[in-house]
Amino acid sequence: MRAPRMTYPLSLDLAGKSVLVVGGGPVAARRVRSLLEAGADVSVVAPVAVDALRDLAATGGIAWHARAFASSDLIGPWLVHATTDDPSTNARIVTECEAQRLWCVRADDASRSPAWTPASTTVQGITIAVTSGADPRRSVAVRNAIAEQLAVGSLPIRPQRPSDGRVVLVGGGPGAADLITVRGRQEVRKADVIVYDRLAPLELLDYLDLDVELIDAGKSPKHHTMTQEEINAVIVDRALSGKRVVRLKGGDPFVLGRGSEEVQACVNAGVRVEVVPGISSALAGPLAAGIPVTHRGTSAGFTVISGHAIGDVSALAASDLTLVVLMGVATLPRLVSELVLHGKGADTPIAIIE
Repeated sequence: MRAPRMTYPLSLDLAGKSVLVVGGGPVAARRVRSLLEAGADVSVVAPVAVDALRDLAATGGIAWHARAFASSDLIGPWLVHATTDDPSTNARIVTECEAQRLWCVRADDASRSPAWTPASTTVQGITIAVTSGADPRRSVAVRNAIAEQLAVGSLPIRPQRPSDGRVVLVGGGPGAADLITVRGRQEVRKADVIVYDRLAPLELLDYLDLDVELIDAGKSPKHHTMTQEEINAVIVDRALSGKRVVRLKGGDPFVLGRGSEEVQACVNAGVRVEVVPGISSALAGPLAAGIPVTHRGTSAGFTVISGHAIGDVSALAASDLTLVVLMGVATLPRLVSELVLHGKGADTPIAIIE
């Protein structure tokens, strides 16, 4: 049994440096694409080439030499990729490269290659590179697993270097940690400061770094931990001090969540602000109870109002749309009485979801 090969992981700055790719097939095209993304000056040597390489050559993206490999091709490049479909040619290229102390990546047989490229990708500004020696499929599987976890915010992605302060309003959805959006979860994991509401998915806070500042801004009937003005002030203050602030809310920030006031406070203070939408409880609440807010032949739409600002009751009573009332516990008796008074049938179905 062959002993494991000892290797040294390394990242190369190839910007502006000459790289030779020998071969003109699909493998060569993939390697060329990655090399160009790294800023390399790429030359391809191959008698024939796939359309992708021909197109790059036609537009000046690469230099294509339509002929067989020659030893003189090794004069000048910093790195060589042997990607032909002929094992003997690839072996010859490796041998000649080693004689000239040039690193060569042999695409057809990693076990006989002095160097190889890892399975790599970039997620949220983080480059993942995985290698398992002569088993590239295993490397790809591990890379994909890590990338998936980074993409959904299940791994640490918080920047460790100071950055410009900003505020991100994140809609947490119905409250369960698995019902927030992928983007919302990512922003929570990157935060330096989180100002959170009572109905936000608080389970996410259990997995944050210990130095993340957590500020409870929860509101409940007749009890506010912080006034809206205090919330506006704290998110602006932390952002101006260079922190990445997440304002974590339940539902959607712009559906009776006072998110627009917080955005305006940031804009007025010159603070960068973004909004990540969430699923509003106006939709998620009825759904959780098995109640559709629209149904063919019953209701073709719905109206959402605040129980604290009911508005024109006569118009609500006359409408045949589903009426969704948020924050309506305290005002429910008055609302029902006024709806009936203005002509709504007393037998109209009603559901109270809390």
